[in-house]
Amino acid sequence: MGTRIVLESADISRALTRISHEIVEANKGVSGLLIVGIPTRGSLLAQRIAALISRIAGVDIPTATLDVTMYRDDLAEKPTLAPQPSEMPIEGVDNLSVVLVDDVLYSGRTVRAALDALAEHGRPTSVRLATLIDRGHRELPIRADFIGKNLPSSRHERISLRLLEHDGVEEVAISVDDSQLVA
Repeated sequence: MGTRIVLESADISRALTRISHEIVEANKGVSGLLIVGIPTRGSLLAQRIAALISRIAGVDIPTATLDVTMYRDDLAEKPTLAPQPSEMPIEGVDNLSVVLVDDVLYSGRTVRAALDALAEHGRPTSVRLATLIDRGHRELPIRADFIGKNLPSSRHERISLRLLEHDGVEEVAISVDDSQLVA
């Protein structure tokens, strides 16, 4: 399996800074804004985006974590997935502008699950999607509003985001899984 690094730490930082500015612009400020991360790396990215927006706007931006495990349509195929606790505002998401944050957008199925899970917490004014990597291959009509990098890839490639907080290194890599190639 060959691996190549496509984004390094500085590239990730620049992408998140740009996404943060785009969120503020699209929201016409920060009033009523809630940044919601999908575990694990989406939650870490959400915290970083909220911190960047807080620096831009001069006010604290609330964050939340939304576990989507029990809303996935492939749970039977992945029995090892263990739910993680969601940390949502006690008052819910009614009348808030929610930005869902995921690390890599692929088929759209995780985002669909997130929309179902989010509905359990109320009715937001709007829901937008931010992702560090959009790799294509959508199976559902879902698109990101804020994208760090479009990274077209083939289905036999794996996109891996590693973050300091979780992995001890900061990078996005593409790996080719030779066992997935058809002769």
